[in-house]
Amino acid sequence: MHGRVKVKSTAQQEEEKRKEREKKLKAFVSARDAVLRKRSAGEHDEEALQLTQQLLSSNPDFATLWNYRREVLLQLETSREKDEVQKLYESELHFIEACLKVNPKSYGCWHHRSWVNTRLPQPDWTRELGLCDRCLSLDERNFHCWDYRRVVVKESGVSVEQELQFTDRLIGSNFSNYSSWHYRSTLLPQLHPQPAPDSASNTSPSPTASPQIHSHRVCEEQLLKAEREEMISCVYVSRERERVSVAFSKPVHLCDLPPGSVSDISNEHNLTVHWTEKYTHRDCALYTGCAESWCRDSATDQELFRSELSVEKSSVLQAELQSCNQLLELEPQNKWCLLTIILLMRALDPLGHEKETLAHFQTLKEVDPMRSSYYSDLCSKFLIENTILKMEYAEVRVFSLSNKNLTTLCHLDQLLLVTHINLSSNQLLRLPPQFAMLQCLEVLEADDNAIESLEGLYHLPKLEEVSLRNNRILFSKQSKCFIRNPFSAFRASAWFDLVSRSQYSSLINSYRLCRIMEGQQI
Repeated sequence: MHGRVKVKSTAQQEEEKRKEREKKLKAFVSARDAVLRKRSAGEHDEEALQLTQQLLSSNPDFATLWNYRREVLLQLETSREKDEVQKLYESELHFIEACLKVNPKSYGCWHHRSWVNTRLPQPDWTRELGLCDRCLSLDERNFHCWDYRRVVVKESGVSVEQELQFTDRLIGSNFSNYSSWHYRSTLLPQLHPQPAPDSASNTSPSPTASPQIHSHRVCEEQLLKAEREEMISCVYVSRERERVSVAFSKPVHLCDLPPGSVSDISNEHNLTVHWTEKYTHRDCALYTGCAESWCRDSATDQELFRSELSVEKSSVLQAELQSCNQLLELEPQNKWCLLTIILLMRALDPLGHEKETLAHFQTLKEVDPMRSSYYSDLCSKFLIENTILKMEYAEVRVFSLSNKNLTTLCHLDQLLLVTHINLSSNQLLRLPPQFAMLQCLEVLEADDNAIESLEGLYHLPKLEEVSLRNNRILFSKQSKCFIRNPFSAFRASAWFDLVSRSQYSSLINSYRLCRIMEGQQI
């Protein structure tokens, strides 16, 4: 029995730990109460610094103690010479550094350190940059340290070029250092600022800074973001239907067109549409003998889908694209690298890089299946933008995007003049209400999709032919009456395209029920 170490049971160990915690807690509470009594009494002396140091060394997140400590330091500062003040605050910096070892993400520590440097007669910013380097080497996502580094860089006058080199070094050691990518996205616009808008030109205003902290996107959204100006994009006038259709960049409330405004074929009609909210207008002339007329902006001329690039900005993006392609060779399945390459290609030459972009989207869906729907929607958006550009170059009013795996529809305000749309063999779930913008649409082909709702087809005055074979249409009361109404704008031949033969009988019964519900006799 002698000479053998007694092994304590788990219960005994837990009891000893509990007693040790209680002992420490009692000492902490006693010291805390003493500090609070001293503060209430207005005592600002060396003892207060010692007591707060004792408490903050074990718990750096006690904000009240940091506040009291600043009060004491300010009081002591008034009674000391400049050299003594320098030593006082340098000692404080050493204490804060010790606290940061306890909790590197302490709000109170970083805030107090910023304050101390503002009180130092001769702050050593080089030392502070070194501290940031050490902290970020331990935890590259310590956003407290990143924020503090920005303060130090501003005060010390470190150049943007030097900080870009710093981000290069961090990204070189870890490509997925999102904080470095984000910091880089705030530096590049400073190095290559957006040129000031010219009131006499069509240059869009400088985009606002809105990079996402969780996404590096070299593109540094400032360089790639194309903000769309709110405007009247198109005005279409039809004499036959006495209709003026206006496409705005966002929904607005419109007044009614006075009767007979454009019906007189023997006269020329000059119309002006005013958007009072945005202080803009658009003129359109309907000449004598013409059945229709329109006035619209070109998506290409207005740079609606991408921002205009200066020579300097274009060279930066080209260099970034080249770097990302090199990184992709090292990490062919890195989703951030793939997405960045896609956005860079969109900014530089969307049509020229279309095939490569589609291939990268396919790879993205494979390596990041959780975000497959997002990538599909983004790819659909880019395909629609490219098709609009191609349609404008060809000067046609036919929009065809069949068999492209589209999952969503966008930019419908740019399709007001289109007469024929082919959306067959895609993955569309609905024709949205915004589809009503297609006031000139005559033919719609949307076979082999997964469309459930026809909500967007209810207000298309010129629609004549519709083909919706092999879809999942859910016929509500409104859609049944719309499709079966013999007085609708559809030709009878289009009616049979909507349903299969097996559905025909049941839909006839539904139509009869629908007409009865409307109070009409069959």
